[in-house]
Amino acid sequence: MTNVSAGTLRRRPAQRRSVERVERMLDECARLLDEVGYDGLTTKEVARRAAVPIGTFYQFFPDKQGLVRALALRNLDAFLDRLAVRLGEEEISDWTDAVDLAVDEFVAMKRTTPGFAIVDFGEIMPFPGGPPMKGTNRLLNAALENNVIVADRLRVLVIDLLGAPRGPGLDRALVVAVEAADAVIKLAFRVHPEGDPGLIAECRRLIRRYLADHIPER
Repeated sequence: MTNVSAGTLRRRPAQRRSVERVERMLDECARLLDEVGYDGLTTKEVARRAAVPIGTFYQFFPDKQGLVRALALRNLDAFLDRLAVRLGEEEISDWTDAVDLAVDEFVAMKRTTPGFAIVDFGEIMPFPGGPPMKGTNRLLNAALENNVIVADRLRVLVIDLLGAPRGPGLDRALVVAVEAADAVIKLAFRVHPEGDPGLIAECRRLIRRYLADHIPER
């Protein structure tokens, strides 16, 4: 089930039936993004396909951008959950080994998760690989760029699960790493619809080498 915050929805679903309705609307939003893109997405069609009255849609979401924002947050939660499972299951020799897992999970979601190629963690793409639509770099939070929020969530994960050192150096390094990885992976999916393997490999190499200078070995 989605873990979108109370500030994202107009009304937080309390009953199981309401939670299921919100999930169905997010699911149909994701499918429609793949089918018709963001411009073709309508609240009316999302409600119809989710089998909910249009009035119910507006009880939870102010508009289609609010719906997409909630989908992006659900995507981020899913990515972090998947990464946490992988980090818990696999032995890593140093902190930079986590880079491969993070890149692998992100690429897998780009390839298989409905709607993720159009809206991953906030930016809205007119087509897979971008460039993103103007003004969507702060979709998750008007005060912060999407990648800053992603880096902060990753920081909590690497500190909690890997014991990485706290401090402004780590904070800054993760923002740079997320920005760089985002740019290279966008390029990989512009070059090839499934993500160019050579560019994805270069992304891993780039981020590993960069973080190796900022995060000490375990």
